[in-house]
Amino acid sequence: MSISFKSNSILTLALVFSILSYAQNSIEKATPVFKDGEAQIVEGFNDVKKWIHHDLWVETEFDTDGDGELDRMHVSVTRPEQTETQDLKLPVIYVTSPYFAGVAGDAPGIMWDVKRELGGKSKERVHPEVKRRAAQRPMISYSHLKKWVPRGYIVVHSSSPGTGFSDGAPTIGGKNESLAPKAVIDWLCGRAKGYTERKGNEEVKAYWSTGKVGMTGTSYNGTLPLAAATTGVEGLEVIIPIAPNTSYYHYYRSNGLVRSPGGYLGEDIDVLYDFVHSGDEDKRVHNNKVVRDTEMMNNMDRQTGDYNDWWAGRDYLNQMDNMKAALLMSHGFNDWNVMPEHSYRIYKAAKEQGLPHQIYYHQNGHGGPPPTSMMNKWFTKYLHGIDNGVDKEKNKAYIVRENDDRQQPTAYLDYPNPDAQDVILHLGSGGTDKGGLTLGKGDKTNETLIDDVSFSGKDLAKAESSKNRLLYVTPKLKGELHISGIPKMSITLSSNKKAANLSVWLVSLPWQEGSDVKITDNIITRGWADPKNYKSLTNEEDLVPGRSYTISFELQPDDQIIKTGQQIGLMIFSSDQEYTIHPKAGTQLTIELDKTQLMLPVVGGEEAYKKLTN
Repeated sequence: MSISFKSNSILTLALVFSILSYAQNSIEKATPVFKDGEAQIVEGFNDVKKWIHHDLWVETEFDTDGDGELDRMHVSVTRPEQTETQDLKLPVIYVTSPYFAGVAGDAPGIMWDVKRELGGKSKERVHPEVKRRAAQRPMISYSHLKKWVPRGYIVVHSSSPGTGFSDGAPTIGGKNESLAPKAVIDWLCGRAKGYTERKGNEEVKAYWSTGKVGMTGTSYNGTLPLAAATTGVEGLEVIIPIAPNTSYYHYYRSNGLVRSPGGYLGEDIDVLYDFVHSGDEDKRVHNNKVVRDTEMMNNMDRQTGDYNDWWAGRDYLNQMDNMKAALLMSHGFNDWNVMPEHSYRIYKAAKEQGLPHQIYYHQNGHGGPPPTSMMNKWFTKYLHGIDNGVDKEKNKAYIVRENDDRQQPTAYLDYPNPDAQDVILHLGSGGTDKGGLTLGKGDKTNETLIDDVSFSGKDLAKAESSKNRLLYVTPKLKGELHISGIPKMSITLSSNKKAANLSVWLVSLPWQEGSDVKITDNIITRGWADPKNYKSLTNEEDLVPGRSYTISFELQPDDQIIKTGQQIGLMIFSSDQEYTIHPKAGTQLTIELDKTQLMLPVVGGEEAYKKLTN
């Protein structure tokens, strides 16, 4: 009996050890799992308490704070425990930002005063100081951890130059803001040095990285993946920018006109510099003198709004030749902060270069990522190497229709819709009330508006009659009209003064009011231009009062279905209360109707337009 008991005990213990060993082995050997072309949540990666967090500093190839030492970027890493216990290597999703450590708050006087005459100088503005978060070495960010670590990714964050605990100076689109994430990617791929301390010499290796990196982020955080990609850095396989600012000129200027981003009247590139400058206080005097007070003040040019080499260096379209990463772009058609032209211009260039590309547009405002499933497939393809066919999809554009859930976009072959064609519309007299917007020839007459910025664009669009704008409308639509692409304007005008703002809104009328109004109900798209730049964005010339000038420019990209019974209205006015400089009232713009036209991209072209308006 005792022998039998002893034997059974040994067998029982062996069985227990075998089960424990199997369980431990199963946990240790957790690996990424894929289904339907997407990385799945893996139980072994899903225990937040077992994630490994650590921070470090990556050495760059530049010194922008003038201390004689190469700047180091503060980096944080979050990875599954298996990357330590199992020697598991995983790909990286990387997010970088100037915002993680804190930003300046709103205070009177930090924006430029927009109440001035065109071409004149603004009052000096207040320079706020940014106080970074109190923690000595904070976790940089927790964003994206819960979404991607359980799916078999390492998530890395870094603070941009001159922010948080990163060295250097913010330059707002300068070269160091491209080279900083490049250095982090180089470190992840074993080509750059990382250190445990900001000033120390103890190195850190990314032995857990496969050397495949994807980047994403929204707004400024969406700009920086593009900045990194345009360096051509090896290892950056895919980027998913969300509402990225792809050109600081296009963000703060429009066709030669000084124009604020929506919601930030009076902001300019130096204001954004002050807003994000949360780095070492001891370096502020140097950074402010070199970057803000010299380089920016000598080049940003709030007087003319002209384009120059300095602005060109902050336009990532000019650096696209180096880009090798696949691109999934995301933006909102009603984003009046970072406007939708920013994403389209880069998407178009990526397509022309033959890069893998796809674009997701929704109908809302600033921000808004693609559905998680879309992002997952792009990361799975290019970071895990799973051939899920995302690069071979025939549909390159996914657009959320007006009343649909943002997670349920409609697939199209491309953007703009390949079936869209420009329909040329002309102006009929009566614009102070409501003139015509028709396929026929424009009336051979002139009509005049008087600038008065005290009236908002909304007020002018709603008014049955106004001397402060000209409004031209189509017949009521007999069915739904699908616009897809970039409307274009050509306006022949004269002014009674040597300078004038020019603003154009495309609206859907009648104007809707009430609590149930949707963001797509009233404004279709908008555009702004400086008539003084009618020849070139780089050189303007004063307007000769009474002389005619023709200026051609694009409105913001759009894809919208205009409802049955609505009228499309083209509103031309001068100063835009929400966006432009605010000169004194009284400037007169006279429009030559027969030499002015709107090119509207309509799905189905002129034939479809005629059916809906005749």
